[in-house]
This record gives sequence, structure tokens and C-alpha cells, in this order.
Amino acid sequence: MAMDVVDYEIRGAEMQFVEVELDPGEAAIGEAGSLMFMDGGIAMDTVFGDGSVQQGGGLFGKLLGAGKRLVTGESLFTTVYTNNGQGKRRVAFAAPYPGKILPMDLKALGGTLICQKDAFLCAARGVSLGIAFQRKLSVGFFGGEGFIMQKLDGDGLAFVHAGGTVVKRELAPGQTLMVDTGCLVAYTPQVQFEIEYVGKIKTALFGGEGLFFAKLGGPGTVWLQSLPFSRLASRVFAAAPQRGGAREEGSVLGGFGAGGLLGGVLGGDDE
Repeated sequence: MAMDVVDYEIRGAEMQFVEVELDPGEAAIGEAGSLMFMDGGIAMDTVFGDGSVQQGGGLFGKLLGAGKRLVTGESLFTTVYTNNGQGKRRVAFAAPYPGKILPMDLKALGGTLICQKDAFLCAARGVSLGIAFQRKLSVGFFGGEGFIMQKLDGDGLAFVHAGGTVVKRELAPGQTLMVDTGCLVAYTPQVQFEIEYVGKIKTALFGGEGLFFAKLGGPGTVWLQSLPFSRLASRVFAAAPQRGGAREEGSVLGGFGAGGLLGGVLGGDDE
């Protein structure tokens, strides 16, 4: 069975979503919780594993597909959206946080794409979701987010999400690029991926950067993001009130809530 060939349209600017148009009998797979809306006539079915044709052979194949997703931190299940109507139908998937949705034509990329474990959003039916272990021990010990990545296989369309602004770099043979491990979104399998020590403890401690960078070597294509979710989450956590209670942003009285200075004064803390 050949993979479904779908049409699509990406809408929005900072918070994007992708509309996938399905002909009768065509289907798309999506991550749990990514659905935005769907037309009537589309049947929704939750399947064990990734729902690909390749993993459809028996219980063992389904367990293998589900196990791969579990290792990458994703749900054991994916949702398949099938157009059971007579005409074209649309289903939309929304990005989880501000950034860009990238359409990846796996056939044009040689059939395989390696991406961060939380980057996959949706795909045409038939795309297989696997795992890509980095073979170098240095990546395993120090790679952090880049050690276990998702591998998308097939010749159809897949959509991945990146945070902030996206940069696509074409690396020539022998060309190298140093990247923060969280800023790496995806790359083609020909790219050599290693972890390199920064070399200066002072830079790591006082420069605000980590001790290790991802070293990418050409030839191949690399996609980078300016706002990794881990970086966004750490900024939100750092700005949140740490002692409980609500704080109104943009107000001079923001620090004078029940748990703040005003609360202490009114509560009789005058010692």
C-alpha cells in the first residue's frame, strides 16, 4: 500500500496550525492533543503505536512501534484521521507553543529525517515514527536533549514544529557548525552529529552557556530553532512567583500581593 499524498495549508504567524486536505479514503496521523478541528465525515481512531503500514503486522509489530514512541517520551498511542466521506475533507493540527510548522517531504529528503523527540506534529498515513540513538558515547553522556531523537521514515509528508524563528542550513562536505543542543530541530541522516566540550569552565559558569555544544558536520541539511521549549520553560519558571500567590504582570503593585510586602505590612510584620 502506497503512502497517502495529501495537500496542506499552513496558517498563522507566531502560533501556527496546519490544515491537511484529505481525499476520500486518505488519512493523516497526529500526536495526541494536537488536533484543532476536523470536518464532518472524518473518522478518528486511536491506534497503538504510530499507525504506519510498516508496523501493522501483528501484535509484535504494534508493540515495537509503541515501544519506540515510549522511549522518545511520546504517548504510546497516535490518532489516525480518515476521510470516510465522498468529497474532500480537512483536518487541522495546532502548534503547541510559538514557532513555525515545517513541512518535510521525506521523499525529497531521501526517505529519512532525524528530529528532536518533541518536534513531530502530524504526517500523512504511512510515515513511520522510530527512534535514532546516537552511536557515540560522548553524545550519550553529555548530549542531553540530543541523545535520543525521533526518526521519520517514508516517502510522504511529515510536519514538525520548531520554536521561535527557524533557520535552514545546507552544510557542504567538511563544513562544521556548532549549535546549542536544544536549538537543533532536525537534520538529514548524512550529517555527522557529535558533542564537543566548550573547553573553558569560566565560559560555562559565567557566560550563560552550557559545557557542551552539538557539532554538526556536512554534507547535509540542518534545521535550527531560536527558542527551544526547554529554554522557554526555564524563563517562565524563573519569572513565576516562587512563594505562591498570584502576581499581576505590568502593575506597580505586582509585588505587593498577599504574599508580598503589602501583605506583610497589613499582617502586622512591623518588627
